[in-house]
This record gives sequence, C-alpha cells and structure tokens, in this order.
Amino acid sequence: MNLELDDDQLALRDTARRFLAEKASIATHVRALLDDETGTTTTVWRGLADLGTTGLLVPTECGGAGMTMLEAGIVAEELGAALHPGPWLSAAVAAPRALLRAGAAAPTILTGIADGSTIAAVGPLEIGAGVAAVERGTDIGLRGSAVMPDAAAADVLLVFAEFRGSIGLFAVPAHFAGVSMTWERGVDQTRRRFRVEFDDAAAHWLGSLSPGAFGAVVDDVLIATAADAVGAARAVMQLAIEYAKVRKQFGQAIGSFQAVQHLCVDMFETVELARSGVIHALWAADNADDEERHLAALRAKAFAGRLAGVGDTAIQIFGGIGYTWEHDSHLYLKRLLGWSAFLGGPDRYLIEVGGRLR
Repeated sequence: MNLELDDDQLALRDTARRFLAEKASIATHVRALLDDETGTTTTVWRGLADLGTTGLLVPTECGGAGMTMLEAGIVAEELGAALHPGPWLSAAVAAPRALLRAGAAAPTILTGIADGSTIAAVGPLEIGAGVAAVERGTDIGLRGSAVMPDAAAADVLLVFAEFRGSIGLFAVPAHFAGVSMTWERGVDQTRRRFRVEFDDAAAHWLGSLSPGAFGAVVDDVLIATAADAVGAARAVMQLAIEYAKVRKQFGQAIGSFQAVQHLCVDMFETVELARSGVIHALWAADNADDEERHLAALRAKAFAGRLAGVGDTAIQIFGGIGYTWEHDSHLYLKRLLGWSAFLGGPDRYLIEVGGRLR
C-alpha cells in the first residue's frame, strides 16, 4: 500500500477540485441548495458525470472506469472539502458497490450511473431495519420503511430487504406507486436523509447477499464517507489557519500566540491521522481480507468524534464570526457532526475496535 498519490490520481484530485471551485462553490451552489431536496442541479451532476467521477467504480464493460475505492476516496475528499450536497456518495459509491457485491446483473443501472443519466440511492444499511420482500405470485412487493440518503434525487432505489431467509437487493423506481418519502432534516444541512415508506411497492429482485457481503457494502459506505469527512476537516482547518495569520489582537496576528498555534497543530495532527487511516481503509476495501477491511472501516468511524473536533477547534479560532450564518465554518462543523452521527455514534465503534484488540 502506497500512501502517496501517483500522477493519475493527482490529476483526478486536481480536476475534481477545479470543477467544484468553478461550478459548485459553497457561495453559488451549496448555499443555494440548502433547502432543495435533491441537493444538486442537472448542470452540476452532468459535469461530474462528464469528468468520469460517477463511473469510477463501475466496470469498464458497463461504461465506467473500473477503478478502485482509492480513486473514489480521492473524489470524496474533494467533495467534502467543497461541502458538496449532491447524491454522489449514494450513486457513485454505495450503488455500484452494492450491485457488484450482490453479483447483480444490472448493466442498465450501472451504465446509467456511469454516464450520469441514472441516480441511485441505497438502503437501509442495517440488517433487520424494517423492510421485507413479499412474494405475490410472480411479483414481489416491498413493505416497511427505511432510512435512505439522497432518495429524493434518485431515479431508482436499491433496497435491502429480508427475502427467503437472506438479504435480497431490489430495484424500485423512486417515484413509483407504493413509495413515499419524508425528508428527515438533521444538523448537517448539506446532507439529505429520507424516511422511505414502502406500501406493497412492486420491486425487481437483483440478487442476494450473505451477511458478510452486506457488511462489506456497509464498510464501503463508511470508508467513502470518512474520506468525505477528511476533506471537510482539511478545508475548515485551512480556513482557520489562514484566518489566524491575518486576524490581529493586541497589534499582532493571533497565529503568533502560542495557544492558537497549539490549536492549529492539534487540528493538523488529527486530520493527518485520519487521512492515513482512511487511505488504508480505502486500500483495504479492495485488497484486504474481510477481517482487515472491516477493522479498517471500524477505526475510521471510531475516529469520527475526533475529526468532528477539528470543526469545533476551528470555530474557537474564528471566534464570534464562526457562529454567523454568513461564514462557512459552521457548515463544515455540521458536516463533521453529521459524519460523527452517521450509522451510530463513535462510541459503539470504539467498543468494537477495543474488543478486537484483546
């Protein structure tokens, strides 16, 4: 495993960073969509697809790039740094990984994801979360409810449900009879999470997963979301450091005060520790055995509380201005708090990591 990016990966990072700065900045794109259920626009989504970012994990035979989680993590970090509110993690990471780990023959969905014409949402990401598949003669209907990120932006919902004693993966058109959704707003205004109700919604069975394969999908999503969080933490840290260089108190920049310097060093240490852990987890998602991959995902999530602390420390450096609506630091803090709460708080993951170290 190499912790340094190669030339192609650096080019991918720089291209994504430039596109987001020019076409989807916080001022012109993110803030404008804070109250929009989809979190994206046709222009921006098409731009991400044209760059190839939506098809990174799609096999080449379906029009994708056939790359690894490491390349996906590079883009995820840049999206986190830009506070991107769109459904990229759902459509470009969760969906192809779920389809591939289920061994699903779904070339139409994968091709649509790669070219940007199809947005998919995936869920629920917890076993026994309340959706069951019921056979109705030759048809299958889904019943129950699930929490699904980015459901309103999706064209198709990829739903995990109890089926024939295993975990089935089903495709349901998002805006279809028997499907309803409610936006569950949380602390992070740049993320969209929906409570989706299935009332005998007709579904197409794509394949089944063992508990281990389902756990691998959850690990993939956790790891990619951790990369997004690293990007957000890095960006707010850099904003705070630049502010410390120019904000003056008692006739000198506050960055010259030892107390502020210590806060900046603490942020840097936390971000870099998180980055190394996330890079290892991204590598492990494709190359390690199940045990190492799962432990890497657990560690990334267990570290979430400390990573969220970077946003809190940045607010301390900004002082009063950091609490104003006009400043972006509070949006970064909320993004990191959202990551900390995603699929449960860090404590349960810390306990599991500790238990594995005995």
